[in-house]
Amino acid sequence: MKKLLVLAALVMSVVPASAQELSAADLDRRRKALSDLLNEQWEYTLKTNPEFASILGDRRYNDKVSDPSEREVMAELAASRAFLKRFRAIDTTGFDEQEKLNRDLMVRDLTQGIEGSKFKNWEMPVNQMGGIHLGAAQLPSMLPFATVKDYDDYVTRLSKFPAQMAETEKNMRKGMADKLMPPKFLLEKVASQAQSIADTPVADSAFAQPVQKMPDSFSDADKQRIRTAVLEQVQKSVIPAYTRFAKFVRDEYAPKGRTQVGIWSLPDGGARYAYQVRNSTTTDLTPEQIHQIGLSEVARIEGEMRQIAQKLGFNDLKTFNASLDKNPDVHAKSREQILDLYRKYIDQMSAKLPQLFGRLPKAHIEVVATEPFREKEAPGAEYNTGAPDGSRPGRVYVNTSDPTSRKTISMESTAYHEGVPGHHMQLSIQQELPTLPPFRQQGGYTAFVEGWALYSERLGKEVGFYQDPYNDYGRLNDEMLRAVRLVVDTGLHAKHWTRDQVVQFFRDHSATDEVEIQSETDRYISWPGQALAYKIGQLKILELRERAHKELGDKFDIREFHDEVLGAGALPLQTLEQRIDHWIARKKAA
Repeated sequence: MKKLLVLAALVMSVVPASAQELSAADLDRRRKALSDLLNEQWEYTLKTNPEFASILGDRRYNDKVSDPSEREVMAELAASRAFLKRFRAIDTTGFDEQEKLNRDLMVRDLTQGIEGSKFKNWEMPVNQMGGIHLGAAQLPSMLPFATVKDYDDYVTRLSKFPAQMAETEKNMRKGMADKLMPPKFLLEKVASQAQSIADTPVADSAFAQPVQKMPDSFSDADKQRIRTAVLEQVQKSVIPAYTRFAKFVRDEYAPKGRTQVGIWSLPDGGARYAYQVRNSTTTDLTPEQIHQIGLSEVARIEGEMRQIAQKLGFNDLKTFNASLDKNPDVHAKSREQILDLYRKYIDQMSAKLPQLFGRLPKAHIEVVATEPFREKEAPGAEYNTGAPDGSRPGRVYVNTSDPTSRKTISMESTAYHEGVPGHHMQLSIQQELPTLPPFRQQGGYTAFVEGWALYSERLGKEVGFYQDPYNDYGRLNDEMLRAVRLVVDTGLHAKHWTRDQVVQFFRDHSATDEVEIQSETDRYISWPGQALAYKIGQLKILELRERAHKELGDKFDIREFHDEVLGAGALPLQTLEQRIDHWIARKKAA
């Protein structure tokens, strides 16, 4: 009996060791499989989106252009299905939290992309907010031009532009046949935008910008050759392509644009909007629930705005808002003054960041004016991320058109939103997190990204800014804008509101400039659901902060909370909530 027990003990001591070795080897194999597949999928993304690769500073595809054709759309959809099947097959048992998240987020992203493909949005590829006609003209300012080859590749890329435009037109014709059309009045703006770019003198074109200043290290011969080649391609390839495109949109496409502004008027309109809402908010909230949240927030914010108006001697918001329109002290004097204000606010906030964050971004930031070719339809300000290698800083683009019609009261809060601690802070830190795979470093979820930026506007007040009560009113007015969006976006696309109803709701509940009311309304029409993300994201971050503060009490540190929110890059709101709950539990256990 003793011999049997000893033998059994020996077996017990050997088998687990062998099983552990096999288990460890299997875990390593599965982890490597995930890492390799993430790299493969990212390489596919760069190869099929060469302009994006160039913006990131990857020069391998600098002479290539993306293919917008139906054939390529279908090929990429098939590739997404194949990638999804392979990612789903990876067992993440034993993986750490971030590795599991890498796999789960990729599965989520691919699944949503495949689900959305049934709506054929590629057949509606342009509007007044974006599309190849605007994106191509913006691209040169985001590309690295440091070597002769950079310029030679650029010339090759310009020569391929007409084919891109032709394929885009084919897609738009398919949209006409399938009754997938943007509103007619917005397409008329697209035609004007394209024609304006076509009419710009070659030397002043956005496409000629790279040759206005070339590296001093270039020989005179190279400079002359490059300048001639670029201007020649702009003249013979780019401008004719824009001229043809503008004529097509003006004479054929826009006249067939839809007359109703809501997405409900498109085929499967209800399902389209429900998908857009889920995709934008990363929640299961219905349009009706969001509409009611919006009405509640509008009422709350109006109460706070009324308090400031009364302190400034006004009995009601309508009278106070009317006074702002006539008050020269709260209107910009010039284009340059607007840029100076944004720079001032970003600089003063930068000095306060250590009070709010442990981790700070390395990337630099600059403020520049929105390009003339798109400023008429562009928002008041927007942010573009810098290059990961630091060769291009993050940029806050500020719309300085018609400066005297623009109020200055919201410029402080917008500077914090677009700059620091808003978009520049969040997106730069995300790019700089070394453990994230590229699809998370360079990707994002609108509800997180825009929710964080809106949340950031309030942080300025927490560190002592908005000393001018008009600017504090402007901060609330900016928050009101995001609350109004919940009401009017769902109103337009789920409740069949007219454009005039949206404009009137804006006028009744905000001090937003009329020029911005008009452009914002058109934005919601052309970009259904996107504007919902800001307020829904902000409310979730505020909810999680309050929960953490309540649960942790004296252990709560605002810097640790912010670092935890930003420490894994942009996340779906439900995933962010799980992350913060886990952090709270760890802090309590400690």
